[in-house]
Amino acid sequence: MLIITINKRARYNYEIIETYEAGLALTGSEIKSIRNNDVSINEAFVIIRKKEAFIINMVIAQYKFSTAYVPDADRTRKLLLHKSEIKKILQRIKLERLTMVPLKLYLKNNYAKLEIALVRGKKNYDKRELIKQRDNERLRQKR
Repeated sequence: MLIITINKRARYNYEIIETYEAGLALTGSEIKSIRNNDVSINEAFVIIRKKEAFIINMVIAQYKFSTAYVPDADRTRKLLLHKSEIKKILQRIKLERLTMVPLKLYLKNNYAKLEIALVRGKKNYDKRELIKQRDNERLRQKR
């Protein structure tokens, strides 16, 4: 498994409840750009429309050697999940008022996979508490 990119802000801004692995429906030039690490998932999020999951605001740069059709860099891309998973996710989103964000993008057996998570937003005081704990750990390790 080769990790392409990680959304570091997701773990800081959100409390992660459950994670899923999803495939991506991509074109040939997009997968080549992903292999060149020309991708960003920092501002991306996942929505469910008509019992299908989509990722929005995931930016894949145009492949520089492409001569054929080149899609938009930030187009909406379909996520490949089982219907039962989508149904379960949709129920939890509606009942518990959760959000879905991507955590990391990686290659697994030459297929691009996206780790997505059901998350709940953290409050500012939770974030400050986390920073205090990290600082205390650093001080303990230095001693």
